[in-house]
Amino acid sequence: MALCGPQQYPTELLDTTMDQLRTLIVVHEAGTALGAARRLGREQSSVQKQLDTMNRTFAALCGEELVRKQGRGRDALFTATGEALVGLARRTLGEWAEGVHDARRRLGRTLSVGTTRYTLGFLLDAAERIGEDYARANVDLKVTHVRTGDLFTKLRSTELDLVCGSVVVTEGEETELLAPYEVMEWRRSGLSLLTNLPPDRLPGTSLPAHELDRLPLVISARGLIGRFLTAWYGTDYRQKLSIAAEIEAAHYGFELLRSGLVSGAMLVTRGIGEAAADGRLPEAGGLRTLEIVGDVGPRTEVLVGVFTRRGERASYPPGHPLNLLWKALSAENERWWLQS
Repeated sequence: MALCGPQQYPTELLDTTMDQLRTLIVVHEAGTALGAARRLGREQSSVQKQLDTMNRTFAALCGEELVRKQGRGRDALFTATGEALVGLARRTLGEWAEGVHDARRRLGRTLSVGTTRYTLGFLLDAAERIGEDYARANVDLKVTHVRTGDLFTKLRSTELDLVCGSVVVTEGEETELLAPYEVMEWRRSGLSLLTNLPPDRLPGTSLPAHELDRLPLVISARGLIGRFLTAWYGTDYRQKLSIAAEIEAAHYGFELLRSGLVSGAMLVTRGIGEAAADGRLPEAGGLRTLEIVGDVGPRTEVLVGVFTRRGERASYPPGHPLNLLWKALSAENERWWLQS
């Protein structure tokens, strides 16, 4: 089949605008021209006019209208051609938006950065160092909260250009896991326990991991903690441990323990445990901290640092926003080590 050159595209097709495609998508989602008009902040007559225009255009091009009226108060009926072209419109606008975003990122006009809750402070301090540079270059810095489990997914999809966060690395699997990424390693650590159990029930300042099965545990199974437990005890760790509560967020676990509703111990990263012990985490006030000694399973650690796609920084000049931020984060890391 011969491909059309630009001069061979039908005139009616070339007259179809991206705004019309967006209107078609919104009508499909809202069900009616009135509903679409409300979403778009337009008059219903404006939306209906665009639909009528597209109906005439594609009836001439394809032999079938896209949308048919169903009567007052009823959703519009999309023909088979209409359904197909709604899908095409979504892909077209999505690809254009992605192309524009890629161009802006390559040229340093925008930078999308993710952080976990406990690494946001590092980013804020680094951003102060380069704030004037970004302002002069009119860089659009977008900051997003990212869960640990989504960190690599968002980098692979190019939704984010750089992430400050944590990942779990297990002996024997680390090289393959990190191969697609450039990593600025800040620090490595294990786990801690925050507990409301009295010292006579849980004495000392540390606990071997193989003794976790004798405690009622509060765990967050979705993130780092679940990966540790899987590495240590296998995927059936729930059958081997006593789980008093499963939580979605650490703060809920702090509240459970401080309220006394649950008596037990909460698994947290060592960084959180240290912050609680030092009084830098008021929401965990009153809870004791014990260090977990990883004496079961393969060596497993939390790697805290900065991650970006391997090779991307090298493809940009030193003054590109990604390289400026990387350098600023490296300086923050050096400052942290000097103060610690």
